[in-house]
Amino acid sequence: MDKQFDIILKNRIIFKRILENTPNEELLKIPNGFRNNIWWNIAHAMVTQQLLVYKLSGLAFTIEEELINKYRKGTAPEGEPDAEEIEKISGYLTSTIEQMQEDYSNGAFKNFEAYMTTPKIGLDSVEDAISFLAFHDGIHLGAILALQKVIKV
Repeated sequence: MDKQFDIILKNRIIFKRILENTPNEELLKIPNGFRNNIWWNIAHAMVTQQLLVYKLSGLAFTIEEELINKYRKGTAPEGEPDAEEIEKISGYLTSTIEQMQEDYSNGAFKNFEAYMTTPKIGLDSVEDAISFLAFHDGIHLGAILALQKVIKV
């Protein structure tokens, strides 16, 4: 699982750099033909880890449930996040992965509720969820790159 954790962490570092180097106006812009923005994609990727790994394992979230409800699957950008929320999510991008890796190493994930993802990839174990997370983050990184390209034109 070390490779999966490494891939996920590298994606999250890219997300952090995007947050640090993108003006808020660009982070929050929803171009024609898109349903969300760069900010939502980053926040959504971060909270999805909590749902797929912790919730499906029957464990408590390691972040505020308010953030999970705001950015989970089926949500859309609403309003503008304040500086505190942006800073919080920026920190969670890597800290939640480090915590997940520690929890995994310590054997915290004993149970898992099978789940069928939107792209029809079945998750039957926490290992499946962690592997899928790398894929999911990659999907949202691709969406962010497309948004950046359209916004910069």
